[in-house]
Amino acid sequence: MKIGRTTAAALCVLLLFAPGCGKQTASPENPLTHPEARWYNFRGNAALTGLAADEPADNPVLLWSFPTEGFIISSPVIGYGKVFAGSTDGKIYALDLETGDKIWAFDTEDDIEAPPLLDGKSLYIGNLSGDFFALDAETGRLRWTYSCDNSIFGSANAVPGPEEDSRLLLIGSHDNRLHCLRDIDGSLVWTYETDNFINGTPATDGSVVVFGGCDEYLHIVSVRDGVKTGDVWAGSYIAGSAAIDKGTAYLGHYGSKLIAIDLQEKKIIWEYMDRKQGDAFFSSPAVGEDRILIGSRDNRLHCVDRKTGEGIWTFSTRDWVESSPVIAGDRVIFGSTDGRLYMVDIKNGGLLWSYEIGAAVFACPAVTAGLIAVGAEDGRIYLFGDKQ
Repeated sequence: MKIGRTTAAALCVLLLFAPGCGKQTASPENPLTHPEARWYNFRGNAALTGLAADEPADNPVLLWSFPTEGFIISSPVIGYGKVFAGSTDGKIYALDLETGDKIWAFDTEDDIEAPPLLDGKSLYIGNLSGDFFALDAETGRLRWTYSCDNSIFGSANAVPGPEEDSRLLLIGSHDNRLHCLRDIDGSLVWTYETDNFINGTPATDGSVVVFGGCDEYLHIVSVRDGVKTGDVWAGSYIAGSAAIDKGTAYLGHYGSKLIAIDLQEKKIIWEYMDRKQGDAFFSSPAVGEDRILIGSRDNRLHCVDRKTGEGIWTFSTRDWVESSPVIAGDRVIFGSTDGRLYMVDIKNGGLLWSYEIGAAVFACPAVTAGLIAVGAEDGRIYLFGDKQ
């Protein structure tokens, strides 16, 4: 049974037919206790480029796993010696990075599929009721809540606010709106309304926020006041998140295309599509120096030339690749609904390592300090790394 991101996808499908880096090595210190073990955002940074600062071990081993009472669709984040991930049992968990023991859990009272955001000393998470929570990352204590009018499937993002040391939070929802909130109390700064569901996480460079959804448009909005600066019709609905780098947005959509969009000119630069066996892209792309990596429902990971949009190689799994890949030096890490976690060579797509979890992996892995954290449909959160 396939769940999770598929839920948002199915709703979009119904609407379509309804009326109306250079190689680095991990720290020689124990990465399980080292402060450099940090992956605060879904996709690793606010631009959502899916880049890790260093590489995992050559042959990672399972260090621990932790069971929840639901499925894990939520992509984990790492910081302050903890792994944070949500579950469809409604809880957000904080686990000890070294042991996998539960430090705290907070019950949001509805399924969580969105990844959390760790920003400063706060952890932010949304659930399928549309409730958005700000928690103390150390204790799990509730700081404030904010309610959207429909489900939250994507992570929040954060940018500097107008006042010193202030932050603004950006959250998309199936209420068709992007919400901008003050981090201090969850008060609303502005909303931006679209014509359909917003599925993924908004990407930002601190000046503009970029996102898509079921209305088939990539929206470009000013962070300062929520005013639209432009949009580009992508050609089909967008289930995942866009990544932005050097003035270009990259995204995949349901029409089986990966596209690059010039944010200044507001136009598509190139489109990539495998016309023989391509399928929908629900994965979010990783942006390397000269390559774009993205997973597809055609059971493959695709590597595409960043400048031209020409295909370079594909890697085949046994089922969908909805897990968003992470580039770590010359390696790419991702999961598949075939129940495996993979690591392949970015140069040629050759298999370097895999681990059979045995349950579908929808989540994006968190990769930091030689470690890989990921969740699976069996309800477990897994941590891999060098054997200690």
